[in-house]
Amino acid sequence: MPKLDHTKNIIEVDNVSFSYNGQENVLENITLAIHQGDYIGLVGPNGSGKTTLLKIMLKLLRPKQGTVKLFGRNIRDFKDWRKIAYVPQKTANFEANFPATVYEVVLMGRVAGKKLFKRTTEEDWLAVKDALLKVSLWEHKDRLIGGLSGGQEQRVFIARALVNQPEIIFLDEPATGVDKKTQDDFYALLKQLNRELQITLILVSHDIKRLTEEVMHIACVDRTLTCHLSPEEYLAESESLNIRGNNIKLITHNH
Repeated sequence: MPKLDHTKNIIEVDNVSFSYNGQENVLENITLAIHQGDYIGLVGPNGSGKTTLLKIMLKLLRPKQGTVKLFGRNIRDFKDWRKIAYVPQKTANFEANFPATVYEVVLMGRVAGKKLFKRTTEEDWLAVKDALLKVSLWEHKDRLIGGLSGGQEQRVFIARALVNQPEIIFLDEPATGVDKKTQDDFYALLKQLNRELQITLILVSHDIKRLTEEVMHIACVDRTLTCHLSPEEYLAESESLNIRGNNIKLITHNH
């Protein structure tokens, strides 16, 4: 397991509030620090602000108040976005004959932001190969993306996230709608990325049961930050934390 440096915050959210179109706050006074090499699950009921908080940390939304820092820099001034990767919820539904190969989809992550019509390089090719090898899909590089299984497609988008060797990956409900075997393989891959490559992972999910088995820390958001605990502490204290929501069901697992 990665040894966390508790003196080094890779992400700092300080007193952040947010509302859509000036309405009631969706998030209020959120303060959260994420350490380098951490693997954190963001949980909470529907409408609690989990995905909103994730998008604020990605600079896709601007907070109403408060600040966010990435690698010690205010997010307003942060430029090195190749250190950050994002796997959004329900990435895509491709038809079987969608005209893009696995290789081309992963390459999109590499060439994004390059000048129009700038040629790809051998370095780009090697980066794509390395990313596909990490997710065990190099042998499928020439297949059409629409011809893959749901689990394989999921791995393609992890490879696209990996292609620039990021230090942080944000994932929004990445295991939704896939079978248990695919989920098991997916979480094994995430654990490998975190432990072996020291990539910091921030994962939004409703599946608290599974997260308590996988992540290092759980942050529960319900407009405010309800808790930020280890899975063991979360399981021990959850009944007294007043965690609400119809879609939150806490079940313990014994191995």
